[in-house]
Amino acid sequence: MATSAFCAISSAALADGGQTKLPLLELPGIEDRDYWVPGEVNVEGKLEAMQAVVGAKAVPFAGTQAEPIQIAMIYPSADTSDFWARNYIAMTKRLEELGIQFETTEFASRQIEHSLQSTYANQVVQDADLYDFVIFGPSELAIQADNIDKMAASEGFSTFVWAFHTPLKDLKNQPDGWFDFSSAAGALTMCDYMLGRLGNDVTMAMNRGIPGITDDQRSGDFKACVEEKGNWTTIYEHYGEYQREGGFEGTSLILQAYPEATVIHNANTAMAMGSVEAQISVGKEKEVFSTGWGGTGLELDAIRRGELDATPMRMGDDVGAATAEAIKAHLEGRSDELPFVFLGRITVAHDQMSAEEIDALEAEAFRFSGVGALER
Repeated sequence: MATSAFCAISSAALADGGQTKLPLLELPGIEDRDYWVPGEVNVEGKLEAMQAVVGAKAVPFAGTQAEPIQIAMIYPSADTSDFWARNYIAMTKRLEELGIQFETTEFASRQIEHSLQSTYANQVVQDADLYDFVIFGPSELAIQADNIDKMAASEGFSTFVWAFHTPLKDLKNQPDGWFDFSSAAGALTMCDYMLGRLGNDVTMAMNRGIPGITDDQRSGDFKACVEEKGNWTTIYEHYGEYQREGGFEGTSLILQAYPEATVIHNANTAMAMGSVEAQISVGKEKEVFSTGWGGTGLELDAIRRGELDATPMRMGDDVGAATAEAIKAHLEGRSDELPFVFLGRITVAHDQMSAEEIDALEAEAFRFSGVGALER
């Protein structure tokens, strides 16, 4: 590995190697899933303890370094969403607060460039001795499962997965940690808000992402919740591949062919921005209730302009800050204290909030990366 200043002790619980076998607890529906949910793999209390650390003032790294640690970043940071850029900033600023010297190497892609991510994964594994930590933001979890397995198997570095919190059961080698916001929890939070805001018997159309776990939760769980609890009708579902163009095309079709839809759900920032653009182009942005996902700077600005109505808002910098704290724990030989899956907090930002309320949420969420849309 790049430095010999520490010994990384894997927190992944596997079936062999003397480590604990997953799951630690079986929750309802486990037989029907090819993945575990956080409650099945986290030791009780560790997530809450980690969230407290992330929200508190930094406690400096207790060790010494002969040279900076080397961190490889493989993620779809070329996309519209500023999730990746913000958490990179949050991680690096928290590392600086912790007094940890580091250098990063970025391997950027778009969300749909699955094969490019595979190329990057192979390159990092081949050059394993160059890196201490690899942070991987998969284009889609199932598609990138082999690459996660391959990197997790490497003895040269520790592997962290960003933007997913559902460890796949059939991975032979689990990564050292998963860092995300729970799309399932966010979907239920959004469901409760939408039912309270709009009531029952609503007709909805959806711009969904890419078939897979993330969209199953963000879109599928939300759809199931509003249909079951509020008797909503989903009249059309468009798969926009998490791209701005997909949101624009899907919304244009919805406005033309399904004018009875009064709500348009968008499964990420890029599609939400495309959806808003399509509505504005025909002067219908005030007629449709539009939602995004994530509460990114672009979405909050759209809410302030009256173009987007609501979004499940992540306390966005939590993932990057938690990753920095996990790196510190590995360097100090305390990786056994970490939750296997870290989850950040989610609330709902919406157009009925005062400017001060939105500002306060944004200041907390982006305490490291800064408020307002990032310059990209």
